[in-house]
Amino acid sequence: MGGLFSGLGLIVGLIGLIAIAIIVYLFTARRYQSSDTVASSYDQWTEDGILEYYWGEHIHLGHYGSPPRKKDFLVAKSDFVHEMVRWGGLDKFPPGTTVLDVGCGIGGSSRILARDYGFVVTGITISPQQVKRAIELTPQEVSANFLVDDAMALSFPDESFDIVWSIEAGPHMPDKMVFAKELMRVLKPGGVLVVADWNQRDDRQIPLNFWEKIVMQQLLDQWSHPAFASIEGFSELLTATGLVEGEVITADWTQETLPSWLGSIWEGIVRPQGWIRFGLPGLIKSLREVPTLLLMRLAFGTGLCRFGMFRAVRSKSSV
Repeated sequence: MGGLFSGLGLIVGLIGLIAIAIIVYLFTARRYQSSDTVASSYDQWTEDGILEYYWGEHIHLGHYGSPPRKKDFLVAKSDFVHEMVRWGGLDKFPPGTTVLDVGCGIGGSSRILARDYGFVVTGITISPQQVKRAIELTPQEVSANFLVDDAMALSFPDESFDIVWSIEAGPHMPDKMVFAKELMRVLKPGGVLVVADWNQRDDRQIPLNFWEKIVMQQLLDQWSHPAFASIEGFSELLTATGLVEGEVITADWTQETLPSWLGSIWEGIVRPQGWIRFGLPGLIKSLREVPTLLLMRLAFGTGLCRFGMFRAVRSKSSV
């Protein structure tokens, strides 16, 4: 009987926490305003340490295999980096290859690329606090350096890198064509671009219905996203730069990454010590994200959103 009551108490407690999360969510609406919004948001999450505590060094989804299998939340994230390297054919590049990591966060991917593959990596993010934390986490012997830079106007000369790499930065970019041009511009001839991104269904093929538009607007508003591209649409933009040799290769990794959304919520449940560590403000801030995570799971699970992979080779002659 005691076990029954304790189980019911846990369920009631979880329902209560979700109810609080929804209330906070509804009364603290967000809107995308500018790149400053993105920078300040990441600065705040980096300074308080909540995102790093629960998501580790990788502020992106994990890879759970195909078909997906049960896997540690943090292990899945580092596995994602290795899977992306293999999918992009980057494991064929020799040590010393130069890489630009666009939207590097606190440098998790950059460190793996430098440490495990011998690449010389430059990570850029628009958040000064992320750069500061990335530098703190990176041993001196690892060939990765970090800079504050804007992916919409990269400070590097044309044809600077052998590889350009980006994970889940695209939704923050207000002009996807400019983003595509910048990614391709800084690639050396014959260099490879590999991008992983959140995308929405191509509404030119199947228009969004009334409810889907509401869900998409919430996903845009809540995490400082001006727009999601479709897989097909961003592929077309890369081709339209005139700098791509052959075809842009794409893949859909929605199923491989889908467990990450509920996994993120589960981390908060199985590691309640974080509630004490970050206090009531941290608890409220974390709970506020639960509805968005559930909406993300809904959107990616129903096909409204897709996890897109892109690979493009820079042409050897500019157009």
